[in-house]
Amino acid sequence: MSDPAVYELSDRAREIFRLVVQSYLNDGAPVGSRTISRLSGLNLSPASIRNVMQDLEEAGLLAAPHTSAGRMPTDTGLRLFVDAMMQAGEPQEEDKRAIERQLTGEGPIENALNTASALLSGLSACAGLVMVPHRDVVLKQFGFVPLSATQALAVLVGADGSVENRVIDLPPGTTPSMLIEAANYLSAHAAGRTLAEAQALLARQIAEGRDALDAAARNLIARGLAAWSRDPEDRPVLIVRGQANLIDEHAADDLERVRQLLDEIESTSEIARLLDSARDGAATKIFIGSENKLFSLSGSSVIAAPYRGPGGRVIGVVGVIGPVRLNYARIVPMVDFTAQTLTKLMQ
Repeated sequence: MSDPAVYELSDRAREIFRLVVQSYLNDGAPVGSRTISRLSGLNLSPASIRNVMQDLEEAGLLAAPHTSAGRMPTDTGLRLFVDAMMQAGEPQEEDKRAIERQLTGEGPIENALNTASALLSGLSACAGLVMVPHRDVVLKQFGFVPLSATQALAVLVGADGSVENRVIDLPPGTTPSMLIEAANYLSAHAAGRTLAEAQALLARQIAEGRDALDAAARNLIARGLAAWSRDPEDRPVLIVRGQANLIDEHAADDLERVRQLLDEIESTSEIARLLDSARDGAATKIFIGSENKLFSLSGSSVIAAPYRGPGGRVIGVVGVIGPVRLNYARIVPMVDFTAQTLTKLMQ
């Protein structure tokens, strides 16, 4: 299958391709040549349009479902349209007003995140997604409690009063005095910092030889910090609202696809990992259908944008998930504006 860039298409093919995609995104149904002949100002017969559509199908941009003589864009075609042809500027004024009216700084920030997910669901007629920021615990006190000759409990007390415990494996020959030395060093040098800050500081001090620790104590500190940094359940917190929107008037014709999509949403860890990949983007990211292994069966798309906390650091992701026939031109700026609004609330 070829992968033509938009500039490689003739003006006629580009216009017909654009009309097929826009009609499909509006109606969710394959588009026939007679429909295109009525929509376009190309003064072409349905037969001529069918020939161009056949060329677009051979190029991998359109597909013809077995049940219809019309054609619909492939995931490759949608990607070409979104990246090279779609015009997505400012969000619609009514969408902006709804987002600004409902996303306020009142109450806990968790309220705003729940509202953002429900709001995007309602505005887009999809399911709204918000990945909650990872909580950066500020460290206060440390301890190592021996459990056996080979294991100890690493205890972290946060400045907010939270306590986290992790079981770590001990190097052979570890003594109680080594555990005390490592805990005292951590309390003296890492208190008042986040885990990430503490790890960076201690790594720098050890690399520069500015500590008085022996190799065993350094090993214990590294093990303790590494254990605390891991989520024991490895489950990012994901807020999902509006799954019922995914069962629309087209669902009866494709119940298996809808069931697969709902199953994928239930697998929040997989969805969260996909959203997490949008954290590095400077703007909104679009994941279309089979481009992502997770959606290879359901034929779904995700539009996601990062939102930021103090200092401009990305702390979470907001977005929507729905069928590939999304109104990308409207939803992309909507998601982006929601991310910008959340960023302002986080400052």
